[in-house]
Amino acid sequence: MFYHNIDPVLIGLGPFQIRYYGLIFVFGIFLTYLIFKHLAKKRQLPLSNKDFDDYILYGVVGVLVGARLGSVISDFSFYAANPLQIFAVWNGGLAFHGGLIGLVIAGYYYSKRKNISFYDVADLTAIPLAFALGLGRIANFINGEFYGTVTNLPWAVQFQGVEGFRHPVQLYESAKNFLIFAVLWHVKTHKLPRGMLFWMFITLYGGFRFSLEFYKDLPPYLLNLTWGQVWSLPMFVIGGYMLYKLVRKKN
Repeated sequence: MFYHNIDPVLIGLGPFQIRYYGLIFVFGIFLTYLIFKHLAKKRQLPLSNKDFDDYILYGVVGVLVGARLGSVISDFSFYAANPLQIFAVWNGGLAFHGGLIGLVIAGYYYSKRKNISFYDVADLTAIPLAFALGLGRIANFINGEFYGTVTNLPWAVQFQGVEGFRHPVQLYESAKNFLIFAVLWHVKTHKLPRGMLFWMFITLYGGFRFSLEFYKDLPPYLLNLTWGQVWSLPMFVIGGYMLYKLVRKKN
């Protein structure tokens, strides 16, 4: 068993702090940019270096705004009592589902401006996005947030200020995201219809996330389901249906 005593602050100089969470977030964005650019050039998408820079700008804005709005909505009472915390993104609190919606909107807007297929953008974004999300869950573990339910398993973690040893569900989710990345990276070389990689990501993420939510120490939000499950179940259902349509159309 492990006692979590990791300081989330890497460098602190008075009020100025550099946190692991922020560094990992920035690294994830940079890595997504590099992988997307590499894959786009291999697929010979008609994009200039400026186009790539524009995409990362649209994507970052979409993710940040959407993820923060999602977090505020899911924990409205806290942010209503602490409005300044809405802007303190370095403390964590970026909701994936809101960030995904923001990224999809940004990607759609970008594809229309550049006159390319939305699925060309979405397919190539899904791959590095899965890897970046894996890094993000490691950041959640460092912050000691979104911990799991009580367990006596050998790898259980005692988080500071939390009673009992808990499932390190952040690391479970990190492994899940890296697995999705590995699957997408492997199948990307196959001749797939447009949208297949994107909907594979949506389906796999939704299914895995829904299952792992049972190990989180979170109150029910609706019909005895957590906030994450309420949003992940439609991802799995819609993603599975779209995959079925794409496969059927291909055959």
